[in-house]
Amino acid sequence: MFSKSLHSCFYPLGRDSDDQHAEDEYRNCRKHLRSEEVEQSWQYQLWYQQGEMVSPTPDTTVQMKVVGIKPHESVSIITPNDVQIGASSHSEVNMYICVSLGKDFNYHHDSQAHEKPHFRDKTCGLEQCGKSFTNNSLANDERSHLAEKPYVCKQCGKAFSRRDSWRMHEWIHTGEKPYVCNQCGKAFSRKHSWQMHEWIHTGEKPYVCKQCGKAFSKGSTYRIHERIHTGEKPYICNQCGKAFSTQDSCRIHERTHTGEKPYVCKQCGKAFSKSSSCRIHERIHTGEKPYVCTHCGKAFSTRDRCRIHERSHTGEKPYICNHCGKAFSTKRNCQVHERIHTAEKPYVCKQCGKAFSTRGVCQTHEATHTGERPYVCNQCGKSFSMKHNWQMHEWTHTGEKPYVCKKCGKAFTTKRNCQVHERTHTGEKPYVCKQCGKAFNTSGVFQRHEWTHTGEKPYICIQCGKAFRSHSNCQRHVRTHTGEKPYVCKHCGKAYSTNKDCKIHERSHTGEKPYVCKECGKAFSSNKYCKKHERNHPGNKQYVCNQ
Repeated sequence: MFSKSLHSCFYPLGRDSDDQHAEDEYRNCRKHLRSEEVEQSWQYQLWYQQGEMVSPTPDTTVQMKVVGIKPHESVSIITPNDVQIGASSHSEVNMYICVSLGKDFNYHHDSQAHEKPHFRDKTCGLEQCGKSFTNNSLANDERSHLAEKPYVCKQCGKAFSRRDSWRMHEWIHTGEKPYVCNQCGKAFSRKHSWQMHEWIHTGEKPYVCKQCGKAFSKGSTYRIHERIHTGEKPYICNQCGKAFSTQDSCRIHERTHTGEKPYVCKQCGKAFSKSSSCRIHERIHTGEKPYVCTHCGKAFSTRDRCRIHERSHTGEKPYICNHCGKAFSTKRNCQVHERIHTAEKPYVCKQCGKAFSTRGVCQTHEATHTGERPYVCNQCGKSFSMKHNWQMHEWTHTGEKPYVCKKCGKAFTTKRNCQVHERTHTGEKPYVCKQCGKAFNTSGVFQRHEWTHTGEKPYICIQCGKAFRSHSNCQRHVRTHTGEKPYVCKHCGKAYSTNKDCKIHERSHTGEKPYVCKECGKAFSSNKYCKKHERNHPGNKQYVCNQ
């Protein structure tokens, strides 16, 4: 209205017009029009209507009621955001009320923001959708149905349906991170990620689960958590129909069908199906360990490993076996344990079809077919088929023993050996033979025992074809063909084919004699010599003649 009236008062100014006169005339006309329009648009006299006062607002699409005004009092609406009431006693009354829901507001802009969802007049034309939108959201929704992606990255050619998604993607190429944390200086490419990061410093967790009261700093994490209670899994794999609670989990799963690995390490070129796996892998090259234990200060490359480590201090074991009630500090260990009860063996060898309860054991078995040993010791050049075995071997050179028994303080190079040792204190024997009922404290000994019933000998010597029940016995036998002696005495350099023989020899230097005769207390450096000695005592004749 204002612009139309202004244009009607003036003609286009030519080059020969008196500029000063035109400027004065423009000012006077503009002042007159403004006072007239403000008076018409914003000044109203209230009147009675069935005991309530009614006032139209400048936004003609929404009608607001004004309540709590006595007769003969007036409201002078100076601006769209400020209201003055004639009687001071009514200055705190909420002036704007939503006609649809009856909710009241102090300010006009608050009422407008509230009313907006009630007046969504832009509806998606697709019959299956039918959602209503405001502003540019309708265009984005329609593009998602039509697969239209008008925004194309100039660097790699990737297309996007939303402009903001395209901008954030381009920052991957440019490295631009405009959002910087005021606390630690860490930079982010997305405003949302920056806000969530700052909540780490403040400890703010605004999203609270209504079911269990657990709080979250991210809205997305909170919504995913709620699906644990509801059991909702809205994302379905197109290949096999498996359902997932998050879209990311579904996408990652679908890559197992397609073989897609879009995330590539910049250092070595190794590809990954998950961005998190790629980031964790890259820390091997950079040596970055951003997660630090709050108890001992030990650093880790992943948050999960740090959490699991911290449970060794707190003793927390949140994962409970559904069958026997045994508790575990990690979900994976609990799942592997439960397979003892269910006899589930989900990992199958591609070569011979043999099934295993854990992926690691399956990979170790498959290596017996291929002979592949990708992990090589930097100290002695020995190769291994599994990364875990390679790490444990390297500790034999460094002498590192990170796992300590809580009962007696004895240290071990592997967590498994420490756990097995601790069972000597507790007497726990969780592996029970179904054939004869005999119990064992380790899965390896238990498995080899079961093979005595079945007669199975899965480990075969490549040189002569001799079969063995245990992998270690097979390896020792193979060394009789190759002459390999990988275990070297630290004191004199003498080499041995087995770790056991090397340890016994080293005790001749240290004088250690850990095996003690129960009858007379005499000590020996090896269990073999101790048992042989015990047979010399009366009543300890193990071998008796039947004749």
